[in-house]
Amino acid sequence: MNRKKWPAAAGAALLCLALTGCGSAGGEQWVSSGGQQESGPVQVQETQIMEGQTGEEASAGEIDRDGAFALALENAEVPEDDAYNVKVEKDRENDISIWQVEFETDYGDYEYEIASADGRIVGADYEVDEEWLDSLGGSPVDEDGARSIAAGKAGGASADEVQIWQESDDGRSRFEGELFWNGIKYEFELDAQTGIIFDWNADMRE
Repeated sequence: MNRKKWPAAAGAALLCLALTGCGSAGGEQWVSSGGQQESGPVQVQETQIMEGQTGEEASAGEIDRDGAFALALENAEVPEDDAYNVKVEKDRENDISIWQVEFETDYGDYEYEIASADGRIVGADYEVDEEWLDSLGGSPVDEDGARSIAAGKAGGASADEVQIWQESDDGRSRFEGELFWNGIKYEFELDAQTGIIFDWNADMRE
């Protein structure tokens, strides 16, 4: 009895294989960027993952990864579309939990340290290529204006606390200065012609 049923079973199997082959010939398959398909047209599914992501996210009430990146962009006055090679990682600095934010632009590289508990910027370091200053916009400022800009960037310091002096290089005037406020020392250089801070450093002091 088993021998009599074999031809029918074999025919069904062959028919199934034929139908499977026809179905895969014209189909489109989605694979991840790390996958590989041997035959047939392939569409690569792009997954946007921020470089350095480890799966460690913020606890309830803390600043999350996206929030830290947004705060860094705001303080640097950089449009999000200008930033690339973005890296955001959890770290510790002076015994506090921080987000380490790094990104590049065509006109400079930026590094920020942002407290995950409250979003306070506890460290920063960037320098803008001076050749880009005129193309980035802005307007001329005097010494009082430069003080106000630096104090505002520090996050609420008084302009009177900013120590500042004026320098000139190749006929272009700039203001250099420093400020110690709320446990952080700030040093900066500001272009007098555009009001842009093109060199900024913030360092938490114990």
